[in-house]
Amino acid sequence: MLLINNELVAQILNIKGCMEALETGYRDLIDERAAYRGRYDFFVPNDEPKLMYRWGTMEGASRSFETFAIRMKSDMLEWPEGKTVEKYCIQPGTFCGVVMVFSTRNGEPLAIINDGIIQHMRVGGCAGLGAKYLSREDSNIIGILGSGGMARTYLLAFNEVRRIRQVKVYSPTKKNRDAYAAEMGEKLGVKVVPQDRVDDVVRGSDIVATCTDSIQVVVEDARSIEPGMHLTCVKSNEWNPEIVKRSDLVVKMGRATKHLDEGQMRIGGEAAVVAGNAEEIKRIANPAVDIFSQDFPVLTEVISGKLKGRTDKNQVTFFANSGTQGLQFASTAGYVVREAKRRGLGQEIPTSWFLQDIRD
Repeated sequence: MLLINNELVAQILNIKGCMEALETGYRDLIDERAAYRGRYDFFVPNDEPKLMYRWGTMEGASRSFETFAIRMKSDMLEWPEGKTVEKYCIQPGTFCGVVMVFSTRNGEPLAIINDGIIQHMRVGGCAGLGAKYLSREDSNIIGILGSGGMARTYLLAFNEVRRIRQVKVYSPTKKNRDAYAAEMGEKLGVKVVPQDRVDDVVRGSDIVATCTDSIQVVVEDARSIEPGMHLTCVKSNEWNPEIVKRSDLVVKMGRATKHLDEGQMRIGGEAAVVAGNAEEIKRIANPAVDIFSQDFPVLTEVISGKLKGRTDKNQVTFFANSGTQGLQFASTAGYVVREAKRRGLGQEIPTSWFLQDIRD
Protein backbone atom coordinates (compact mmCIF):
# COMPACT_ATOMS: atom_id res chain seq x y z
CA MET A 1 0.00 0.00 0.00
CA LEU A 2 1.25 3.48 -0.84
CA LEU A 3 1.34 6.65 1.20
CA ILE A 4 1.33 9.58 -1.24
CA ASN A 5 1.76 13.15 -0.02
CA ASN A 6 0.90 16.41 -1.76
CA GLU A 7 4.46 16.89 -3.01
CA LEU A 8 4.29 13.61 -4.92
CA VAL A 9 0.77 14.33 -6.19
CA ALA A 10 2.07 17.62 -7.61
CA GLN A 11 4.77 15.69 -9.49
CA ILE A 12 2.24 13.25 -10.93
CA LEU A 13 -0.96 15.20 -11.56
CA ASN A 14 -0.96 18.10 -14.03
CA ILE A 15 -4.17 19.71 -15.26
CA LYS A 16 -4.13 17.84 -18.56
CA GLY A 17 -3.84 14.45 -16.87
CA CYS A 18 -6.47 15.44 -14.33
CA MET A 19 -8.98 16.42 -17.01
CA GLU A 20 -8.31 13.23 -18.97
CA ALA A 21 -8.87 11.17 -15.81
CA LEU A 22 -12.08 13.04 -15.03
CA GLU A 23 -13.44 12.59 -18.54
CA THR A 24 -12.62 8.87 -18.35
CA GLY A 25 -14.64 8.67 -15.14
CA TYR A 26 -17.57 10.55 -16.65
CA ARG A 27 -17.60 8.34 -19.74
CA ASP A 28 -17.72 5.41 -17.33
CA LEU A 29 -20.75 7.06 -15.72
CA ILE A 30 -22.42 7.46 -19.11
CA ASP A 31 -21.77 3.77 -19.86
CA GLU A 32 -23.07 2.69 -16.43
CA ARG A 33 -19.55 1.70 -15.36
CA ALA A 34 -19.25 4.21 -12.51
CA ALA A 35 -21.21 5.40 -9.50
CA TYR A 36 -20.87 7.95 -6.73
CA ARG A 37 -22.40 9.22 -3.52
CA GLY A 38 -22.93 12.93 -3.09
CA ARG A 39 -21.04 14.91 -0.47
CA TYR A 40 -22.19 14.37 3.09
CA ASP A 41 -21.24 16.62 6.01
CA PHE A 42 -21.55 15.93 9.73
CA PHE A 43 -21.47 18.98 12.03
CA VAL A 44 -20.75 18.89 15.77
CA PRO A 45 -21.14 22.13 17.77
CA ASN A 46 -18.15 23.17 19.88
CA ASP A 47 -18.15 24.62 23.40
CA GLU A 48 -16.61 27.72 21.81
CA PRO A 49 -19.69 29.43 20.24
CA LYS A 50 -17.76 30.69 17.21
CA LEU A 51 -16.49 27.23 16.23
CA MET A 52 -18.12 24.17 14.68
CA TYR A 53 -16.55 20.79 13.90
CA ARG A 54 -17.28 19.31 10.45
CA TRP A 55 -16.55 15.84 9.16
CA GLY A 56 -17.06 15.57 5.40
CA THR A 57 -17.03 12.55 3.09
CA MET A 58 -17.68 11.71 -0.56
CA GLU A 59 -17.05 8.47 -2.42
CA GLY A 60 -17.23 6.86 -5.85
CA ALA A 61 -15.96 4.15 -8.16
CA SER A 62 -14.60 4.02 -11.72
CA ARG A 63 -14.31 0.67 -13.46
CA SER A 64 -11.79 1.98 -15.99
CA PHE A 65 -9.37 2.73 -13.15
CA GLU A 66 -10.56 -0.32 -11.14
CA THR A 67 -10.76 1.93 -8.08
CA PHE A 68 -13.11 2.89 -5.31
CA ALA A 69 -12.15 6.04 -3.40
CA ILE A 70 -13.44 7.84 -0.36
CA ARG A 71 -12.35 11.38 0.48
CA MET A 72 -12.52 12.27 4.20
CA LYS A 73 -11.85 15.66 5.80
CA SER A 74 -11.80 16.94 9.37
CA ASP A 75 -12.31 20.69 9.84
CA MET A 76 -12.90 23.28 12.50
CA LEU A 77 -15.11 25.99 10.99
CA GLU A 78 -15.94 29.59 11.79
CA TRP A 79 -17.72 32.33 9.88
CA PRO A 80 -16.14 35.74 10.59
CA GLU A 81 -18.85 38.41 10.45
CA GLY A 82 -20.98 35.97 8.42
CA LYS A 83 -19.08 36.83 5.22
CA THR A 84 -16.64 33.96 4.63
CA VAL A 85 -16.04 30.47 5.94
CA GLU A 86 -12.64 29.85 7.54
CA LYS A 87 -11.37 26.36 8.36
CA TYR A 88 -8.40 24.58 9.91
CA CYS A 89 -7.39 21.39 11.70
CA ILE A 90 -5.72 21.74 15.12
CA GLN A 91 -4.55 25.30 14.38
CA PRO A 92 -4.99 27.92 11.64
CA GLY A 93 -2.88 27.08 8.60
CA THR A 94 -3.01 23.29 8.94
CA PHE A 95 -5.63 21.03 7.38
CA CYS A 96 -6.59 17.35 7.48
CA GLY A 97 -7.99 15.60 4.40
CA VAL A 98 -7.16 12.21 2.91
CA VAL A 99 -8.30 10.02 0.03
CA MET A 100 -8.32 6.27 0.65
CA VAL A 101 -8.19 4.20 -2.53
CA PHE A 102 -9.16 0.54 -2.88
CA SER A 103 -9.02 -1.93 -5.75
CA THR A 104 -12.38 -3.00 -7.17
CA ARG A 105 -10.62 -6.02 -8.66
CA ASN A 106 -9.70 -7.75 -5.38
CA GLY A 107 -10.58 -5.30 -2.57
CA GLU A 108 -6.95 -4.45 -1.83
CA PRO A 109 -6.27 -1.15 -0.04
CA LEU A 110 -4.06 0.68 -2.57
CA ALA A 111 -3.20 4.08 -1.17
CA ILE A 112 -3.73 6.88 1.32
CA ILE A 113 -3.29 10.25 -0.38
CA ASN A 114 -3.25 13.79 1.02
CA ASP A 115 -6.24 15.46 -0.61
CA GLY A 116 -4.97 19.06 -0.98
CA ILE A 117 -3.60 19.04 -4.54
CA ILE A 118 -6.19 16.55 -5.80
CA GLN A 119 -8.99 18.67 -4.32
CA HIS A 120 -7.94 21.83 -6.14
CA MET A 121 -7.13 20.01 -9.38
CA ARG A 122 -10.33 17.98 -9.62
CA VAL A 123 -12.54 21.08 -9.08
CA GLY A 124 -10.55 23.12 -11.59
CA GLY A 125 -10.52 20.21 -14.03
CA CYS A 126 -14.31 19.96 -13.90
CA ALA A 127 -14.58 23.69 -14.57
CA GLY A 128 -12.35 23.09 -17.58
CA LEU A 129 -14.67 20.37 -18.84
CA GLY A 130 -17.58 22.76 -18.44
CA ALA A 131 -15.73 25.35 -20.54
CA LYS A 132 -14.76 22.72 -23.12
CA TYR A 133 -18.36 21.73 -23.77
CA LEU A 134 -20.22 24.99 -23.12
CA SER A 135 -18.05 28.05 -23.84
CA ARG A 136 -17.47 29.59 -27.26
CA GLU A 137 -14.46 28.08 -29.00
CA ASP A 138 -13.06 31.57 -29.61
CA SER A 139 -13.26 32.53 -25.92
CA ASN A 140 -9.95 34.20 -25.04
CA ILE A 141 -10.59 36.73 -22.26
CA ILE A 142 -10.96 35.18 -18.82
CA GLY A 143 -12.35 36.84 -15.71
CA ILE A 144 -11.39 35.31 -12.35
CA LEU A 145 -12.97 36.35 -9.06
CA GLY A 146 -10.76 35.01 -6.30
CA SER A 147 -7.02 34.48 -5.93
CA GLY A 148 -6.61 31.20 -4.03
CA GLY A 149 -5.93 27.61 -5.03
CA MET A 150 -9.15 27.12 -6.99
CA ALA A 151 -8.57 30.36 -8.91
CA ARG A 152 -5.25 28.91 -10.05
CA THR A 153 -6.52 25.50 -11.17
CA TYR A 154 -9.57 27.02 -12.86
CA LEU A 155 -7.31 29.22 -14.98
CA LEU A 156 -4.98 26.30 -15.78
CA ALA A 157 -7.99 24.29 -16.94
CA PHE A 158 -9.40 27.12 -19.08
CA ASN A 159 -5.97 27.47 -20.66
CA GLU A 160 -6.04 23.78 -21.50
CA VAL A 161 -9.24 24.04 -23.57
CA ARG A 162 -9.15 27.62 -24.92
CA ARG A 163 -6.44 29.88 -26.38
CA ILE A 164 -6.25 32.57 -23.69
CA ARG A 165 -5.20 36.08 -24.66
CA GLN A 166 -5.89 38.02 -21.46
CA VAL A 167 -6.97 37.42 -17.86
CA LYS A 168 -8.58 39.83 -15.40
CA VAL A 169 -8.57 39.05 -11.69
CA TYR A 170 -10.18 40.53 -8.58
CA SER A 171 -10.06 39.58 -4.93
CA PRO A 172 -10.77 41.84 -1.95
CA THR A 173 -7.11 41.90 -0.85
CA LYS A 174 -4.94 43.87 -3.31
CA LYS A 175 -1.76 42.03 -2.27
CA ASN A 176 -3.34 38.68 -3.11
CA ARG A 177 -4.69 39.67 -6.52
CA ASP A 178 -1.38 41.29 -7.46
CA ALA A 179 0.53 38.15 -6.44
CA TYR A 180 -1.90 35.98 -8.43
CA ALA A 181 -1.50 38.17 -11.51
CA ALA A 182 2.31 37.99 -11.36
CA GLU A 183 2.41 34.23 -10.75
CA MET A 184 -0.19 33.12 -13.29
CA GLY A 185 0.97 35.61 -15.92
CA GLU A 186 4.47 34.16 -15.77
CA LYS A 187 3.22 30.57 -15.67
CA LEU A 188 0.92 30.89 -18.69
CA GLY A 189 2.76 33.57 -20.63
CA VAL A 190 -0.34 35.78 -20.90
CA LYS A 191 -1.29 39.21 -19.59
CA VAL A 192 -3.04 38.95 -16.20
CA VAL A 193 -4.44 42.29 -15.04
CA PRO A 194 -5.55 42.93 -11.43
CA GLN A 195 -8.85 44.82 -11.17
CA ASP A 196 -10.33 46.95 -8.38
CA ARG A 197 -13.98 45.95 -8.81
CA VAL A 198 -16.01 42.82 -9.54
CA ASP A 199 -17.80 44.45 -12.48
CA ASP A 200 -14.46 45.36 -14.08
CA VAL A 201 -13.63 41.65 -14.21
CA VAL A 202 -17.03 40.54 -15.49
CA ARG A 203 -17.60 43.08 -18.25
CA GLY A 204 -15.84 42.21 -21.49
CA SER A 205 -14.83 38.69 -20.42
CA ASP A 206 -15.71 35.59 -22.45
CA ILE A 207 -15.47 33.21 -19.47
CA VAL A 208 -16.08 34.36 -15.88
CA ALA A 209 -15.36 32.13 -12.87
CA THR A 210 -16.09 32.79 -9.21
CA CYS A 211 -13.52 30.98 -7.06
CA THR A 212 -14.09 32.37 -3.58
CA ASP A 213 -14.67 31.42 0.05
CA SER A 214 -17.53 33.91 0.33
CA ILE A 215 -20.88 32.85 1.73
CA GLN A 216 -22.49 35.90 0.16
CA VAL A 217 -23.34 36.68 -3.46
CA VAL A 218 -20.21 37.80 -5.33
CA VAL A 219 -21.67 38.81 -8.73
CA GLU A 220 -24.80 40.87 -8.11
CA ASP A 221 -25.41 42.95 -11.24
CA ALA A 222 -27.23 41.03 -13.98
CA ARG A 223 -26.60 43.99 -16.31
CA SER A 224 -22.89 43.12 -16.41
CA ILE A 225 -23.62 39.84 -18.22
CA GLU A 226 -23.10 40.13 -21.98
CA PRO A 227 -24.15 37.87 -24.88
CA GLY A 228 -21.90 34.89 -25.51
CA MET A 229 -20.46 34.64 -22.01
CA HIS A 230 -19.75 31.40 -20.19
CA LEU A 231 -20.16 31.63 -16.40
CA THR A 232 -19.12 29.20 -13.69
CA CYS A 233 -18.62 28.94 -9.93
CA VAL A 234 -17.12 27.07 -6.99
CA LYS A 235 -19.89 27.58 -4.44
CA SER A 236 -23.67 27.61 -4.50
CA ASN A 237 -24.05 31.23 -3.44
CA GLU A 238 -21.59 33.20 -5.59
CA TRP A 239 -23.98 34.34 -8.33
CA ASN A 240 -27.17 36.35 -8.16
CA PRO A 241 -29.91 33.76 -8.89
CA GLU A 242 -31.40 36.18 -11.40
CA ILE A 243 -28.25 35.81 -13.53
CA VAL A 244 -28.61 32.04 -13.46
CA LYS A 245 -32.30 32.33 -14.29
CA ARG A 246 -31.60 34.57 -17.29
CA SER A 247 -28.87 32.32 -18.71
CA ASP A 248 -29.84 30.57 -21.95
CA LEU A 249 -28.41 27.22 -20.88
CA VAL A 250 -27.63 26.09 -17.33
CA VAL A 251 -25.81 22.79 -16.84
CA LYS A 252 -24.65 21.20 -13.60
CA MET A 253 -21.63 18.92 -13.18
CA GLY A 254 -23.84 16.23 -11.68
CA ARG A 255 -26.65 15.51 -9.28
CA ALA A 256 -25.99 15.44 -5.57
CA THR A 257 -28.08 13.56 -3.01
CA LYS A 258 -31.60 14.36 -4.15
CA HIS A 259 -33.64 13.06 -1.26
CA LEU A 260 -32.69 13.78 2.32
CA ASP A 261 -33.08 11.23 5.09
CA GLU A 262 -34.81 12.09 8.34
CA GLY A 263 -32.71 14.54 10.35
CA GLN A 264 -30.72 15.75 7.33
CA MET A 265 -30.70 19.26 5.93
CA ARG A 266 -29.01 21.12 3.10
CA ILE A 267 -26.10 23.37 4.01
CA GLY A 268 -24.45 25.16 1.11
CA GLY A 269 -26.26 22.84 -1.28
CA GLU A 270 -24.95 19.63 0.32
CA ALA A 271 -26.59 17.02 2.53
CA ALA A 272 -25.69 17.40 6.20
CA VAL A 273 -26.64 16.39 9.71
CA VAL A 274 -25.91 18.32 12.90
CA ALA A 275 -25.31 16.79 16.34
CA GLY A 276 -26.82 19.78 18.09
CA ASN A 277 -30.00 21.52 19.11
CA ALA A 278 -31.94 24.18 17.21
CA GLU A 279 -29.99 27.07 18.76
CA GLU A 280 -26.64 25.46 17.96
CA ILE A 281 -27.70 24.81 14.38
CA LYS A 282 -28.24 28.55 13.98
CA ARG A 283 -24.48 29.05 14.37
CA ILE A 284 -23.94 27.62 10.90
CA ALA A 285 -23.90 30.45 8.36
CA ASN A 286 -25.94 28.67 5.70
CA PRO A 287 -25.94 30.82 2.53
CA ALA A 288 -29.31 32.30 1.60
CA VAL A 289 -28.60 31.57 -2.07
CA ASP A 290 -28.32 27.92 -3.17
CA ILE A 291 -28.21 27.33 -6.92
CA PHE A 292 -26.83 23.80 -6.50
CA SER A 293 -30.06 22.36 -5.11
CA GLN A 294 -31.95 23.20 -8.30
CA ASP A 295 -32.57 20.46 -10.85
CA PHE A 296 -30.57 21.32 -13.99
CA PRO A 297 -29.42 19.11 -16.88
CA VAL A 298 -26.02 17.53 -16.18
CA LEU A 299 -22.78 17.66 -18.14
CA THR A 300 -22.71 13.95 -18.95
CA GLU A 301 -25.86 14.54 -21.02
CA VAL A 302 -23.90 17.07 -23.09
CA ILE A 303 -20.79 14.83 -23.32
CA SER A 304 -22.91 11.89 -24.51
CA GLY A 305 -24.83 13.99 -27.06
CA LYS A 306 -28.15 13.42 -25.31
CA LEU A 307 -28.39 17.16 -24.72
CA LYS A 308 -27.15 19.88 -27.05
CA GLY A 309 -24.68 22.26 -25.49
CA ARG A 310 -24.11 25.75 -26.83
CA THR A 311 -25.93 26.20 -30.14
CA ASP A 312 -25.38 29.91 -30.69
CA LYS A 313 -22.40 32.25 -30.17
CA ASN A 314 -24.64 34.74 -28.36
CA GLN A 315 -25.98 32.29 -25.79
CA VAL A 316 -25.07 32.83 -22.15
CA THR A 317 -24.14 29.49 -20.60
CA PHE A 318 -23.84 28.81 -16.87
CA PHE A 319 -21.98 25.81 -15.45
CA ALA A 320 -22.82 24.92 -11.84
CA ASN A 321 -19.67 23.06 -10.80
CA SER A 322 -21.11 20.70 -8.22
CA GLY A 323 -22.17 17.08 -7.91
CA THR A 324 -20.48 13.70 -8.49
CA GLN A 325 -17.58 14.68 -6.21
CA GLY A 326 -17.01 11.07 -5.16
CA LEU A 327 -16.47 9.98 -8.76
CA GLN A 328 -14.01 12.82 -9.26
CA PHE A 329 -11.85 11.47 -6.44
CA ALA A 330 -12.11 7.90 -7.72
CA SER A 331 -10.91 9.02 -11.16
CA THR A 332 -8.15 11.43 -10.16
CA ALA A 333 -6.88 9.31 -7.27
CA GLY A 334 -7.03 6.23 -9.50
CA TYR A 335 -4.86 8.06 -12.02
CA VAL A 336 -2.41 9.16 -9.29
CA VAL A 337 -2.07 5.63 -7.89
CA ARG A 338 -1.53 4.14 -11.35
CA GLU A 339 1.15 6.71 -12.18
CA ALA A 340 2.82 6.42 -8.77
CA LYS A 341 3.19 2.67 -9.23
CA ARG A 342 4.49 3.10 -12.77
CA ARG A 343 7.08 5.66 -11.67
CA GLY A 344 8.02 3.92 -8.42
CA LEU A 345 6.84 6.83 -6.28
CA GLY A 346 5.18 6.85 -2.87
CA GLN A 347 6.10 5.43 0.52
CA GLU A 348 5.36 1.73 0.88
CA ILE A 349 3.50 0.75 4.03
CA PRO A 350 2.51 -2.84 4.85
CA THR A 351 -0.84 -3.82 3.39
CA SER A 352 -1.09 -6.30 6.27
CA TRP A 353 -1.71 -3.35 8.63
CA PHE A 354 -5.14 -3.01 7.03
CA LEU A 355 -6.05 -6.72 6.87
CA GLN A 356 -7.37 -9.03 9.59
CA ASP A 357 -8.44 -12.63 9.97
CA ILE A 358 -11.70 -11.85 11.80
CA ARG A 359 -14.73 -11.75 9.54
CA ASP A 360 -16.97 -8.74 10.13
